[in-house]
Amino acid sequence: MRGLTDGRKPGVPRGTSGEPRRTTQAASAAVAVFVALGVSLSGCGTGGTGARDEGPAHADTVGGAASASPEPAAKASPSKVPDRLDPVRLVKADPKVSAEVKRELKPCVADEYPVDVSYGRLTGGSVDDVVVNVLTCGDTVGVGSYVYREEDGGYRNVFKAEAPPVYAEIDRGDLVVTKQVYDKEDPVSSPSSDNVITYRWASGRFTEEYRTHNDYSKAAGSAPTPAPEPDG
Repeated sequence: MRGLTDGRKPGVPRGTSGEPRRTTQAASAAVAVFVALGVSLSGCGTGGTGARDEGPAHADTVGGAASASPEPAAKASPSKVPDRLDPVRLVKADPKVSAEVKRELKPCVADEYPVDVSYGRLTGGSVDDVVVNVLTCGDTVGVGSYVYREEDGGYRNVFKAEAPPVYAEIDRGDLVVTKQVYDKEDPVSSPSSDNVITYRWASGRFTEEYRTHNDYSKAAGSAPTPAPEPDG
């Protein structure tokens, strides 16, 4: 176990094995005193007289310690996971989604669309909210991120971000949107930096809580891999 380098067993305090014998004797004596005291008190409480007759008054003096234990507080019920949705139909039917994103939303292979879907609690509703990210087929670049909230049996768009590259995620009840930043001549696979923005639902809408900016190293991974030396 980490930190136990002096040969002790886990759970044994330092110095236990080296305590004098009088420590054990003192502990045994203390136990005997408590046992004797317990027997004395129990004797007073038997026979219908003594301390036990004053039980109700005693309970009042200790703040009701003798009363029944209170019932545990009810836990907030988790939101329900909605039935599986068709994210492609949801996005294409959404008037808030731009025509460009709808035009780019095509199957990559057969009927497989480049769409990521997440379910989670963001807006405090009784049903989980739905986060949809629309990507490109070739480079999987996020071109649109949307949040849908269940209302009156349908889903309403309560957030959108359509400045690519963009990607939205659920993080412990917050909406986290990552926007990658490219410098000139940066390949799609290697942006120079990103902005990470955290949103929180309040007063019926998402408001920005804070953001961070991350610069990526240009050196890491840029050095050529040396050729292996020939055997022999």
